[in-house]
Amino acid sequence: MKISTTRRLELLSERHRDGNISRRTFLTLTAAAAASTGLSMPWMGRALAAATEVRFDGWGGVVQEAIDKLAFQPYTAKSGVKVVQGTFGDENEIITKIKTSKPGDFQIVHSSGVNYYIKYVNGGHNSEINEANIPNMANVLQAMIEPFRKITPKLSAVPYDYGTTGIAYNTKVISPEEAKEKGANLLTDKKYAGKVGGYADMTTRVWYAALQTGQDPNAISDMDAVWAKVRETRDLAKKFWSSGAELMDLLSKEEIVVTDAWSGRVAALQQQGAPIGYLDPAGSYAWMEDMLVLKGSPMAECEELINFMLDPATAIAVAEGQNYPPSLDPTKVELTDKIAALPAFDPTGTMEALTFADPVYWAENEDAWTKQWDRVSKGA
Repeated sequence: MKISTTRRLELLSERHRDGNISRRTFLTLTAAAAASTGLSMPWMGRALAAATEVRFDGWGGVVQEAIDKLAFQPYTAKSGVKVVQGTFGDENEIITKIKTSKPGDFQIVHSSGVNYYIKYVNGGHNSEINEANIPNMANVLQAMIEPFRKITPKLSAVPYDYGTTGIAYNTKVISPEEAKEKGANLLTDKKYAGKVGGYADMTTRVWYAALQTGQDPNAISDMDAVWAKVRETRDLAKKFWSSGAELMDLLSKEEIVVTDAWSGRVAALQQQGAPIGYLDPAGSYAWMEDMLVLKGSPMAECEELINFMLDPATAIAVAEGQNYPPSLDPTKVELTDKIAALPAFDPTGTMEALTFADPVYWAENEDAWTKQWDRVSKGA
């Protein structure tokens, strides 16, 4: 017997409510059913023209491989929406491309927290997420959300994971006791000249130089002393690396024996059996990463994808795959022992033990410090 349009809409509504079809599929099928009877509503054109793909740009390597395998591929299988991917080694690269592109050319960026978020906002590239379409945000740590909301009450990004840039060292050469005693100053120890590494990034270089000179990285009073320390590290370094893959390669081949390093990449090396220790000295640089939705993006599809990524089963699988703790609140969601053992994991959910960059302070100094870092990195 032929089912009436009204009954068909009721059945679609029940399937959507029960979670058997995605919001995107629900809207598309509902619009098609209504259109078949000649009914027209303002939203129907948008639903029928729903995006068939979403653009994502991330950090590449083991991190993006985990997201692709454990989040994007299952999402595409469920929704039919393809995730087209790009990569970058330094987020400033993608920001430069976004500035010269049309809205919608770039859509979701795996971004490095509030100190980068403010750059997108100041450039007018942010969107406004409808949080009602991302119910899994209820499980995200408020301590991670609030810094973004202070910049834009209506969010353009959703926190997804976090980590630290601590000190990685070869345990065949440097003991845990020596690493703990020297902390950030391991990077300027002349004993390891030619075997030192570091991230080729202004923020990291200034942050660690501030620690080495006994200053608060969020309230530096003596920049001359900071740049002197940056030069010390530069002169001792074999190489400043520019990607996580390069960091892991330098450490695993023992071309360097000490470097500042991303906690998740170190955890991956440790799981592979590499003789690498890791230390977060007092005040080490902590960061949170987010899924940033840019202006001009297909919002419904982006919101649906992010909600899928925040589903506890998906977020936990990705966290274990990329070796960075998820943004899920451990007091609301039961996380695994593997996640609890990751460097930087905060079991309290308060993030109070971690030191984050003050986005306003760093934004105010960004241009001047970047120009000086460019000169210093070239030998000045």
